[in-house]
Amino acid sequence: MMEEVFMKAKATIRLKFPSAKHLAVAKTALQPEASKPGVVGARVTLETEGTFLLLNAEADDTVALRSTLNAYLRWIDSAVNVIAFLDHSS
Repeated sequence: MMEEVFMKAKATIRLKFPSAKHLAVAKTALQPEASKPGVVGARVTLETEGTFLLLNAEADDTVALRSTLNAYLRWIDSAVNVIAFLDHSS
């Protein structure tokens, strides 16, 4: 019999990107992490809404949720910085 799991903590973060192209690049870069979360007891989905990235995180507890959000926000920041650098260097 399958055990039902109840989430104790969840958050959705909505981030605006300057263009659909920038959003697509960032989402593609993050997708491998979302498919195999690094934090035990945490799950992440990435969605787009116009030029917004929706980061939906669920975790068994607030510690796992905070750790997951911190990791994704750092990765997003890195992706945005790389995209900006490439835009300005061309």
